[in-house]
Amino acid sequence: MIYPLGDFYFPDAVSRLYPQTAEHPWVLEIGFGDGRFWPHYAATFERSPNYLGVELSGVSLLKAHRRLKSAGLDNAILTKLPADVLLREVVPHGGLDEIVVNFPDPWPKAGHLDHRLLRVPFFQLAASRLKPGGAVLLTTDHDEYFDFACAAAQESGVMSVEVTEPPPAALETKYALKWRDLGLSPQHARFTPTAHPDVPHGDIYPYPEDPDFVPHAILTLPATFTPAASGQPFEKQTARANGWTVILLDLYASLRRDGWVALAHVVEGELTQEVLIGITAREDGSHLVRLAKFGGPIITPGVKAAVGAVTDWLEREGGRVTHRGY
Repeated sequence: MIYPLGDFYFPDAVSRLYPQTAEHPWVLEIGFGDGRFWPHYAATFERSPNYLGVELSGVSLLKAHRRLKSAGLDNAILTKLPADVLLREVVPHGGLDEIVVNFPDPWPKAGHLDHRLLRVPFFQLAASRLKPGGAVLLTTDHDEYFDFACAAAQESGVMSVEVTEPPPAALETKYALKWRDLGLSPQHARFTPTAHPDVPHGDIYPYPEDPDFVPHAILTLPATFTPAASGQPFEKQTARANGWTVILLDLYASLRRDGWVALAHVVEGELTQEVLIGITAREDGSHLVRLAKFGGPIITPGVKAAVGAVTDWLEREGGRVTHRGY
């Protein structure tokens, strides 16, 4: 099963995600690649675990989906989302039995260490989302990153470190087979929480069913407002505050409705989204500015700010705002 972002609740419940097997263990794999690990690893459990996989590559997502479906693993959910975002926002406190990280990107270049997943904030977040007795399992062929991760786990103050042999399933992944053919072997560590800090979920949520909760604004535009007929290109605009950056990239005339669609690029830490914001005429002569559902956007402070940025631009163009709902 591949879940679009809008099908999640934040945080979500194992009973809703896996209604038939809610009492089974719940394992998160970060960066599942082509999905070779999970069919092997799932077979080592007494009860088929519930699986949540997260990956950024769309090609890997499709390959893994075919592989898991072929293996008959029905209680498996795959999604395309930054790992930190999924772990922090979707997984409830104490929800997971294990978090598996096989051959993560080591970001070896100088100045790129902040891009690494296995840093102190990750281990503190993971400890919050793991059950007592749960663990983070790391397998990697990169010795320096392995040492870096072990040091970060100890520095976090909430993880113990046990260096041990990797599970056999980790040796069946694409990268493990590559290094085995070269005569090399990976390293493995098990990180077990010694405390479960309260790491809160953020103020973000999927696109809601109730239109009243979709970020929006209402305004009256001057009769002379006709950007498509002005002959002038839309000027890219940027706004930054409170950890987000919004770039209004372009404005398009709507083919289906009387209005326009703005394209916005929103960056918030590790989460980047491109969202569409509609500007449509209403029966009373006003215009509605509202985040579009297309693409299943996650509603974050930055996405709300993107709706605000479009509204502010229209106000500078002579619009009179009568309602702000963001």
